[in-house]
Amino acid sequence: MSATPAVDSFQTGFTLGPDLLVEATGAEGVRAAVRDAAARGLPVSVHATGHGLPGPVEGGVLISTRRMDSVTVDPGRRTARVGAGATWGAVIAAAAPHGLAPLNGSSPGVGAVSYTLGGGLGILAREFGYAADHVRSLDVVTADGVLRHVTPDTEPDLFWGLRGGGHRLGVVTGLEIGLVPVARLYGGSLAFDGDAAPEVLRRWLEWTRTVPETCTSSVAALRYPDMPQLPEALRGRYVVSVRVAYTGTTADGEALVAPLRTVGPALSDSLREMPYTDSHTIHSDPPFPHAYYGEGLMLRDLDAGSAARVLELTGPKAPMMTVVQLNHLGGALSARPAVDSAVPHREAGFLLRLLSPLDGTDVAAVRALYAEVAGETAPYALGRALNFSFGGGDRAETYRDCHGPGTRERLAGLVSRYDPASLFGGPYGISRDGR
Repeated sequence: MSATPAVDSFQTGFTLGPDLLVEATGAEGVRAAVRDAAARGLPVSVHATGHGLPGPVEGGVLISTRRMDSVTVDPGRRTARVGAGATWGAVIAAAAPHGLAPLNGSSPGVGAVSYTLGGGLGILAREFGYAADHVRSLDVVTADGVLRHVTPDTEPDLFWGLRGGGHRLGVVTGLEIGLVPVARLYGGSLAFDGDAAPEVLRRWLEWTRTVPETCTSSVAALRYPDMPQLPEALRGRYVVSVRVAYTGTTADGEALVAPLRTVGPALSDSLREMPYTDSHTIHSDPPFPHAYYGEGLMLRDLDAGSAARVLELTGPKAPMMTVVQLNHLGGALSARPAVDSAVPHREAGFLLRLLSPLDGTDVAAVRALYAEVAGETAPYALGRALNFSFGGGDRAETYRDCHGPGTRERLAGLVSRYDPASLFGGPYGISRDGR
């Protein structure tokens, strides 16, 4: 162990100041750290890349799994063994030569294991479901310092809770995940001037009612900064973009998006056939560390009027820059997997994501704005999304809102069973009584 308070993280908006930092290289190192922390009565937090950090870490033991980044693909079984520190980019690169793909998110730099523990909403989600639904087994160190190989047969309750319950039940050192036979897709982004935002939203919402499950899409709206590294057509402009990932043929993809292209002249159009290894270009998430505050709201549905009001609240006249993303859900996401999990809100039709850079921004003002947005969408609200809530005030309350009462109580029972001393309370918040 080293007393190193400074820890690199993709999310730079929250302080990481543990009393002790453990840079684990394998499961035995994690076991030793957990046992030592338990003996000292110190809380334990886990850190891979830091993309999904929900808030600051102050004191205690922080286990960095970044160096546990192995990826091994078994093409015959269509599976991959993924270490706790591996990124989606590494898994994609390892699977691609075999014509296979993981159910990764939009950014290749995100940690694959942490993302999956929170459910894992990927770019092919409507066709294949949540990444958590494709977990075959997990290796996890629980609060007693025991390394457990968790499967549906060996420990079914823990297998249920780890998939969708986040980090609260232990330190996952690796996963075995199923891969899907996808080597290419049709996709990209169609960007319009922000003045057309209400019409783009209306047409997109209508379009989502008709698309097949093989099409996963989202709409994003933001004012781009005036930076020379951006395309000239986007610099300093408020832009609304439709992002599409479709596994059908290119010809069918062109026909599928044709109604969207009739909305009006596009600022840019990158829709095309691409190898799956280029799928990160659909969203082009920023690859550099930065500070941000965010919220993810799971919605049963959304009407065009409420969606337009959200953009009015968060658009160019908003008190701070806010990136809005609306993901179309449904399809395989709404189906119960063969082995049930703690992933909540499968009945949701949309995920509304809000993200505001923290570069001198007044956090209280951000929270006030997000409260207005939440009020506008309240008739459709189901709860928060675990992977997309960053710094949302009371973290115990945030975690509580991520799951319905039945799931929350079952998770609390698992905490009482596997972590009675609340060793892993950390930034994830759930207590033994479900609060």
